[in-house]
Amino acid sequence: MAEVKPEDMVHHPPMDQLQGFEYCIDSNPSWGEAIALGFQHYILSLGTAVMIPTMLVPLMGGNDHDKARVVQTLLFVTGIKTLLQTLFGTRLPTIIGGSYAFVVPILSIIRDPSLAQIADGHTRFVQTMRAIQGSLIVSSSIQIILGYSQLWAICSRFFSPLGMVPVVALVGLGLFERGFPVVGRCVEIGLPMLILFVALSQYLKHVNVRHVPVLERFSLLICVALVWVYAHILTASGAYKHTALLTQFSCRTDRANLISSALWISIPFPLQWGAPTFSANHAFGMMAAVVVSLIETTGAFMAAARLASATPPPAYVLSRGIGWQGIGTLLDGLFGTGTGSTVSVENVGLLGSTRVGSRRVIQISAGFMIFFSMLGKFGALFASIPFPIFAAIYCVMFGIVAAVGLSFLQFTNMNSMRNLFIVGVSLFLGLSIPEYFSRYTTSAQQGPAHTKAGWFNDYINSVFSSPPTVALIVAVLLDNTLDIREAARDRGMPWWARFRTFRGDSRNEEFYTLPFNLNRFFPPS
Repeated sequence: MAEVKPEDMVHHPPMDQLQGFEYCIDSNPSWGEAIALGFQHYILSLGTAVMIPTMLVPLMGGNDHDKARVVQTLLFVTGIKTLLQTLFGTRLPTIIGGSYAFVVPILSIIRDPSLAQIADGHTRFVQTMRAIQGSLIVSSSIQIILGYSQLWAICSRFFSPLGMVPVVALVGLGLFERGFPVVGRCVEIGLPMLILFVALSQYLKHVNVRHVPVLERFSLLICVALVWVYAHILTASGAYKHTALLTQFSCRTDRANLISSALWISIPFPLQWGAPTFSANHAFGMMAAVVVSLIETTGAFMAAARLASATPPPAYVLSRGIGWQGIGTLLDGLFGTGTGSTVSVENVGLLGSTRVGSRRVIQISAGFMIFFSMLGKFGALFASIPFPIFAAIYCVMFGIVAAVGLSFLQFTNMNSMRNLFIVGVSLFLGLSIPEYFSRYTTSAQQGPAHTKAGWFNDYINSVFSSPPTVALIVAVLLDNTLDIREAARDRGMPWWARFRTFRGDSRNEEFYTLPFNLNRFFPPS
């Protein structure tokens, strides 16, 4: 066999910005294309906006009308939070939606004896929602203080490309339960959606119409429309009349009851459920979820920067974004969305799938959220898409985000046993520990931490149920204590250093400068 010459060996140099994007963070497609792409992001964001209220509202005692109002409120506030983040926060093309990290403390509030004993379902729902609102309002101060005081920027000094690999990777991989396990609940809808989406977005992506790669850019809209019609045909033909209730709920297009329950026009407003109630026990428990969402959001910001073909956000910009996320959680508490805030991971993945990382597209998407949340019936129509359709898309989007996390390995030395140890252990424990907490909770109907102090239980169960949070704890601890003096270059710090300050790289000003010349009043550090 002929010997391979060194010059024939493929060498891929590390790239500060991801290449091959049609539109990056500050470049924009035509208005027509941008509006269509924005609507596509809106459709994708509906999955989480419907799933969280569908899971929590019945446990709170609410009916279908209450669920429809919560979905409308969550979408309305998501639009506002997204506009604020893209204008004044990190300015990355990220949608700030509902978060599953808050489920653990919210379930603790729902099970509180003082609320659980209320006999009337609607009264119990309203009182529980007010308790959740109070907890969110108080706990939002954590992110506001850490963000605007630049404390999170100081904490980020302990991050490195090596430490970010497992965190960003598990922002995607850690959501595996929202993927194929949900597809499997209605495989006759979910599997065709998955196959069709991969076929159109990847294998047929070079099909152009007037020089626009229509199938690559709009495959999500096309596939959702086709499979949704197919699901409706199955529903109308009676295919699910004699199936189990879970199958009917997952497959039928008329089971959500959102359209019949929603009002034609309904504008969410602050304190619409009444005055929030405050409890120290509930608020301390909710603070754990706020910390978890902060860490998950940090990882998602790193992925979004990469998929918007931007440089990594400087510490100052990252901290500014966390401060605005705290404002978002405060708005969740004031309006009563039933959950807190985090970056929508699936929409970050869609940036990569379409190869369009434009900030304007996300801002247009936020406009759709606000508009359709006020037109209740029309918004509910789109929100009635069966969950397995969304789950099929998640299988691709979460995978893209996970791969972006792994791409940070190019800036490190993976021939170092130290680095292999840190990445391997943090990835494994980041998956294994939350899986233990999940299985324990499912079997015992309570988390592994079940002392008499409810707030402490919520802290432990929330933190260790989050894969990115566990990965951050393990990776940052090992990365900053293990052979630290000799490992700076192996960790990727020479590459990372110039992106840690706003003026460390000339491109930061292009990507992250505030609009309306606001940097005069808020000079970056």
